[in-house]
Amino acid sequence: MDGIHDLGGKQGYGPVDVDEEEVAFHAPWEARIWAISRNRGAPGCTIDWWRHVRELIDPADYLTRAYFDQWIQTELAVHIDAGVFTLDEVITGKSTTEPVQHGPGIDRAGALEADRARATRFDRDVNEAPAFQPGDRVRTARFGHSHHTRLPKYARDREGEILSHRGAHLFPDAGARGIHEPQHLYTVGFDGAELWPEADGRRERVFVDLWESYLEPA
Repeated sequence: MDGIHDLGGKQGYGPVDVDEEEVAFHAPWEARIWAISRNRGAPGCTIDWWRHVRELIDPADYLTRAYFDQWIQTELAVHIDAGVFTLDEVITGKSTTEPVQHGPGIDRAGALEADRARATRFDRDVNEAPAFQPGDRVRTARFGHSHHTRLPKYARDREGEILSHRGAHLFPDAGARGIHEPQHLYTVGFDGAELWPEADGRRERVFVDLWESYLEPA
């Protein structure tokens, strides 16, 4: 969907500080919410639904709250939506609903092993052959839609070249609506000036991974 989260290429937000020190967490609570999100996700919540919920955060909140503070807001929303707890319980800090499940007792080594066991392939089998091959010229869709999408606004209605076929992966736009269908995924290269005219005469190229239904032959 079009929202404040889709900031790529937008002006007026100041330069990107590429020299900022890379720190995983700026405070202990940020590490805790990361761990909670990784290990105790809401029942039935997919990454695409989670992203869509985060995209629904009010723009003023989105731009002024810290990154992991947004994660807390999103986790609360998806857990309330899944019926794990209620908004009143969040406000009062008192649980009145039955636990969905009890967490297993686990030590650090067990947690690391469980994390390794979750490693999985994300590609999927499909019956349809890919519509595009490396070297094909393609044009991206002109419009987005009101739900989750991985087609950024700056790359819409732009011409690029298929560089690689990445196999088939679950289509996030459908996944956010609870529909799990794979589509072919491609890495598409764009000349910088195709995306931003002020880059005319420069050699920059931008590479974006895009699903097949975002593309048509150029």
